[in-house]
Amino acid sequence: MTPTAPGVQRVLLDATSVPINEGGVARYLRGLIAGLTGRTDIELHVVADPQHHVWITATNPSAVLHASPTWVRRPALRFVWEQTSLPRLAARIRASVIHSPHYTMPLVAGRPVVVTVHDATFFSHPHLHTSVKARFFRAWLRIASRRAACLVAPSHATVREVERFVGRSARRTVVAHHGVDHARFSPPAEASIASFARRHDVEGRTWIAFLGTIEPRKNVPALIRAVDALDQAGRLDERVLLLIAGARGWDGGVDAALAEVTTADRVRMIGIVDDDDLSAFLGGALCVAYPSEGEGFGLPVLEAMATGAPVLTTTRLALPEVGGNTVAYCEPDADGIAEGLAGLLSDRPHAARLARAGRARAESFTWEACAARHVHAYTYVTSATAEAAR
Repeated sequence: MTPTAPGVQRVLLDATSVPINEGGVARYLRGLIAGLTGRTDIELHVVADPQHHVWITATNPSAVLHASPTWVRRPALRFVWEQTSLPRLAARIRASVIHSPHYTMPLVAGRPVVVTVHDATFFSHPHLHTSVKARFFRAWLRIASRRAACLVAPSHATVREVERFVGRSARRTVVAHHGVDHARFSPPAEASIASFARRHDVEGRTWIAFLGTIEPRKNVPALIRAVDALDQAGRLDERVLLLIAGARGWDGGVDAALAEVTTADRVRMIGIVDDDDLSAFLGGALCVAYPSEGEGFGLPVLEAMATGAPVLTTTRLALPEVGGNTVAYCEPDADGIAEGLAGLLSDRPHAARLARAGRARAESFTWEACAARHVHAYTYVTSATAEAAR
């Protein structure tokens, strides 16, 4: 591997944590890799499962790809690979820095490591995660805080939470707000909304939209109960549906909520929505409801804002950092969500004002800006390492 040009850093980005279904951390990495396109101050190397190479190349044609073994798809074996083979790959390509984008990191890397920490809900809301997952990531948050050359977090709220539970790190922490793909998330044409409605059998209906993995912290059971409460009180037009989109995670409370409400026919679980349909689904909604118990960022809120949809969310953790004063807020219980929804559905001029303001605010969140903050982190750690070596 030839040396890089003066002033250019060779960054090895470990994308082996991307799941097979390309969910979760993949959305962050897609945006980051795209945002790094065309930069002349870094030479980006990405190590990933071969099946992800197509979208990585499409996202950033200049990225140099390295294939991880297929057995790394098993989580336990991925961590063995991370501790052993990842440092060897970094040495072979003479990487300036390793970027570990999902909490964990090689403990003996031979060069500085930047680690992304997405949130600290494993400490603040352990009941929202499986016990094994909560223990695992609590341990790695502590390790990364002590051992990484720099931490990257998607929000100031996440930094505060990490410091609250782990303590202030002696290392630098860089905040890099996520961006939004404005080509994919934009106000939809009426024809796109009509096509979406026809293909999802909701023609002649309107909908409240939810987008996200169905996991406990997303609070979907409370949202279902809120819609039912509005219906029972006669405060919901008979044409209104609740459309819940996203991968079916591990929230058994959704089935329980559907079993207990009297208007379960108003709720449609539509699964994963195609990328080409996301703007129509979100921007065509009466409002987008995201009543999360806590987020390290809250990307669905930003994506909904970019489509021109009025948004209802909560004030938990980073969500106000995303929505500012351009979204409506509620308490994350069924009564609070119901009142928040009623406010947006009954005052359409107010909802339209929020939608316009939200779209304008979303313009300031770009993946290029997010990537620039990451490059700042890479530059900081390589400069600090060089200074320490003098």
